[in-house]
Amino acid sequence: MQRVRGADRHIIALDLDGTVLDHDPESRAGLIAPDLAAAVQALHRAGHEVVISTGRSVDATLPIVEELRIRPEWVICCNGAVTLQRDPLAERSYRREYIEAFDPTEVLQRIRTHLVTAAFALERPDGSFLYTEEIESGTLPARQKRVAFEDLLGVQTTRVVVVSPDHHLQDFLDVVQSMGLDNVAYSVGFTSWLDIAPFGVNKASALEVVAARVDIDRSRVFAAGDGHNDIDMLKWAAKHGDAVAMGQADATVQAVASRVTGTVSEGGLLSALVARFPELEAIR
Repeated sequence: MQRVRGADRHIIALDLDGTVLDHDPESRAGLIAPDLAAAVQALHRAGHEVVISTGRSVDATLPIVEELRIRPEWVICCNGAVTLQRDPLAERSYRREYIEAFDPTEVLQRIRTHLVTAAFALERPDGSFLYTEEIESGTLPARQKRVAFEDLLGVQTTRVVVVSPDHHLQDFLDVVQSMGLDNVAYSVGFTSWLDIAPFGVNKASALEVVAARVDIDRSRVFAAGDGHNDIDMLKWAAKHGDAVAMGQADATVQAVASRVTGTVSEGGLLSALVARFPELEAIR
């Protein structure tokens, strides 16, 4: 691809799990298709602002950035609560440029009365993780400490995680929607997993800050995702730019996108990128 400048530059915001990463059900590892990785690398080298935008912790995000073999200026983690900027003095290092945190006490106490068997955890601004029960996920920080529920109260956090394996997803959704959670934002995963962030903080709010910093018009935004935590990002991108929902995303997610592509296992993201940037066709 030729180098792009000025008005031709795009923000390309990519969710990871289920969008860039195809999870192998046997190994439970996230796989990146080689042709997709090559396309992302080509866009990055051409001068487009590739922004990884994920619910993962910082610890679980940066190895994927390395695996993609790109060095983006901006990386959004924890569903927008932590935005990293590349350190100009050490190109492979990132600093926490923006952090949004809150006191989770009230919301934790309210949820516990409704989900008495749930596991609770929170991520602190420094990236460490406190939890009450083991939560199996490769998206969480490496620095973890098991504590009592009471030890989570009054601790400043960038996000709260609630996992309730005893609930079927629809039952879990019904309980969550009945809680009337105020002053926080939340998204529910495909399993009984709840991510809670400070109110008004999400992938879209973080991308708005990044867009202002890089001075790229919103009409030149491409965003792709598949989960409920991508809804705000897709709505934001769809207003003026291109918002792509993955084929396996549920109807709620697909409804807010500009268009729907194939599933992650079908190479849906690569197809969507080629449709937006035809010069990538040679990579297929």
